[in-house]
Amino acid sequence: MKNKLFDSEFKLMEILWEKEPVSAKEISIIASERIGWNKNTTYTIIKKLIEKGIIERSEPGFICRALASRNEVRKEETESLIKRLYGGSRSALFSSLLEDKALSKEEIEELKKMLGGM
Repeated sequence: MKNKLFDSEFKLMEILWEKEPVSAKEISIIASERIGWNKNTTYTIIKKLIEKGIIERSEPGFICRALASRNEVRKEETESLIKRLYGGSRSALFSSLLEDKALSKEEIEELKKMLGGM
């Protein structure tokens, strides 16, 4: 995946990841209930995601499936954020996260476990 997702696209992907495979009609119903979107808005966003190659559609029933996992999108969005805001420096990101609030003992232990596995 090499395309940044806009907030609206990410919201639609959350629905898709939760329900897939799912029809565009059902996505539009869920988006209406959760987000307040009308059918045209939902279908426009689906079309954009198809054009970006992030979802695919099949017939019959305009069934949608994700071509990128939630984890893939998170990783790419995180990398983009780190590059854009911190010049690609992960340590600058961590420093910024830790600047204003101390970590709990549980958070410190969790980080130790993550770093130990690297």
